[in-house]
Amino acid sequence: MSKKKLIITGGSGFIGSNLTQKYLNDDRVEKVRVIDDLSNGYYDNIKEFESHPKFEFFKADICDYERMLELTKGFDLITHQAALGSVPRSIENPMRSTQVNIDGTVNILHCAVQNKIDRVVLACSSSTYGDSPTLPKVEDKIGNPLSPYAVTKYAVELFADVFHKTYGLNYVGLRYFNIFGPKQNPDNPYAAVIPIFCKAFMEDKAPTINGDGETSRDFTFVENALHANDRALFTENSRALNQIYNVACGDQVTLNEMIDMLKDITGKDISPNYGPERPGDVKHSKADISKIEELLEYSPKVRFREGLEKVYEWYKETYP
Repeated sequence: MSKKKLIITGGSGFIGSNLTQKYLNDDRVEKVRVIDDLSNGYYDNIKEFESHPKFEFFKADICDYERMLELTKGFDLITHQAALGSVPRSIENPMRSTQVNIDGTVNILHCAVQNKIDRVVLACSSSTYGDSPTLPKVEDKIGNPLSPYAVTKYAVELFADVFHKTYGLNYVGLRYFNIFGPKQNPDNPYAAVIPIFCKAFMEDKAPTINGDGETSRDFTFVENALHANDRALFTENSRALNQIYNVACGDQVTLNEMIDMLKDITGKDISPNYGPERPGDVKHSKADISKIEELLEYSPKVRFREGLEKVYEWYKETYP
């Protein structure tokens, strides 16, 4: 197989920077071009790669179509991680979330068609399941979205399907379930729950839980997301293309259970404070991963407890 030239949009963000590190060390990849406007990611996440011969960085906005057309020319694969995440942020500013997540993604898809790119992998979201009470979550059974963010991520899936049917573009959509791990910033105003809880324990402070703590998630360590991206980018199974997949562990952990695990990991007896539920949040989430196991030969590499231990150690080293 000839070596591939890979674009990572949002490559200075949490998942994107982990993907960048992975593919700089992958013999199948000839070049890694990171495109990021640094509005949501951090250049510090990728600064260490500046001297790597395969690494390129371009500060650019995915909403700038002409710039994207230029920067994607001559490449083989795209993993499109650039987005404005966070349900609360989308509720505060639905216009910006819509612009970046929908318009920006349509730009990337159309540039891929124009530049004859082989395949686009899309970062999708479990928020697409919305108010569907069904557990575990199966890809073809979704409910009504509960936030502007969820609407944008569902729209991405619809556009990808239309681009395949209309232009012949090959894509794979990965519905991430609460990805966590190193390089996820605990100080971001829209930080995810695990970085916030880890930082609270490091500082001997009581974390605040939104709701009663019985909210549950299929928390998924970032290594599993990297594995899913890899299978999506390089699978030779034609049946696996132009599909949407859950990326998770197939497990369910409540916030209260996570606090108990952090107490055990840290040896600190810290109890949380409880606040009101957040609008737009889904109460329970757990993925059915049978489809991705079958078609992409994915399997979870790191389970929740092990991932929580790893990321807590990383936070201790990075934010002493």
